[in-house]
Amino acid sequence: MIIPAIDLIDGTVVRLFQGDYQQKTEYALEPLQVLKSYAEQGASWLHIVDLTGAKDPAKRQLPLIKALTDTGLLKIQTGGGIRSREEVKDLLDSGVERVVIGSVAVSKQDEVSQWFEEFGSDKIVLALDINIDEGGKKVVATHGWQQSSGVTLEELIATYRKVDLKHVLCTDISKDGTLQGSNVSLYQEVKAEFPDICWQSSGGIGALSDIEALIPTKVDGVILGRALLEGKFTLTEAIQCWQKG
Repeated sequence: MIIPAIDLIDGTVVRLFQGDYQQKTEYALEPLQVLKSYAEQGASWLHIVDLTGAKDPAKRQLPLIKALTDTGLLKIQTGGGIRSREEVKDLLDSGVERVVIGSVAVSKQDEVSQWFEEFGSDKIVLALDINIDEGGKKVVATHGWQQSSGVTLEELIATYRKVDLKHVLCTDISKDGTLQGSNVSLYQEVKAEFPDICWQSSGGIGALSDIEALIPTKVDGVILGRALLEGKFTLTEAIQCWQKG
């Protein structure tokens, strides 16, 4: 499935380069208009990153997110610095289908495991942002990619499989926002190793050929952000390309 994505800061659609708030592109786009456009082009899901909420949970853009879910046009998964059970509950109560959990899934594994058990594993997406070292180890980065956790992707998967992990959004940080193609071999590897998990690829898609390249990996979802916002191709074209595979 093709999943369009938008990043939001203070109600505005933006894009960060490799997670850096200093390298921000603002798009003169209303989030509601973007959602409607993506729904009209055939999307069934929208991925939202609340960058305001990631910096300050007290400023999480709940009213905006609720307004987007209330349209009923698309199912929404959203994240951005989720730190507490209350934040997960608030988002689910606002109509979000799935909450995306990143750094805290590394730092508070017991607590997050409880969230899986309380809310159900289908309601949580584990976001694993990874740096691949020279030896090929997949090390998870945290805190908006600013820190290395020292924990590998495989170690985290092992922890959360105990609570029926279903969804993983995996980003190769070196590819994000570059439009230079995604790490095809990475997704091939993780899908082969953990075929029962629904894997979402993220980062690097700049052309329809990059989507085509992912089809043989059997990855379950492809997140598209900057390429759509910058008109490299349309969402309709992306969906058609994916369905051909």
